[in-house]
Amino acid sequence: MSEAAKPDGADAEPRVGAVLKTARLARRRTLEDVAAEVSITKGYLSKLERDTVSASVATLVKICAALDIPMGALFEGPAVGEVVRAGSYPPIEFGGTGVAEFLLTPGGERRLQMILGEIAPGGGSGDEAYSLPADVTFAFVLAGSLVIAFPGADGADVHLGKGDAFTFDARREHSFTAGADGARVLWAIVPALPYQTRSDRP
Repeated sequence: MSEAAKPDGADAEPRVGAVLKTARLARRRTLEDVAAEVSITKGYLSKLERDTVSASVATLVKICAALDIPMGALFEGPAVGEVVRAGSYPPIEFGGTGVAEFLLTPGGERRLQMILGEIAPGGGSGDEAYSLPADVTFAFVLAGSLVIAFPGADGADVHLGKGDAFTFDARREHSFTAGADGARVLWAIVPALPYQTRSDRP
């Protein structure tokens, strides 16, 4: 395929634009930064996402690499979503003591991150407070109890039990600790954070 406008009657060619756009938005990448990485123009990438131009194989390979998607995904058609099956949640590592965490959203999804946390009795993030490079954190306690502490002059401890939900500024320093019965917590972070799978650890 050449990097030129599609001629009349080219509708039979694979339409890859929707797949590329969906992948780019999921990764919170702009047209500008993907185009710069691939060494094409923003306008050309925009046209490619609208399927008004076709691209060379070499260009598609570069775009897929930039978006971290397999070439084969281009020809499967745009997906309505991505399933993470029960029992197949990838374990991830954000630190803490007595904490096991599992990613519920796809690894390439950067707009939102959903994490299932299993926290042992008395376990948690540790004594030192931390903040996250995100906008919002949401916590929903599925079982047990959890204390989220905010240090400082205006700090406070928020006590959460089963069924309680709490939304707060992710950039504010905080820490969390499970109660005597432990805790099972559904966390949502917007936008998604970089993370390390257990298999990535040295």
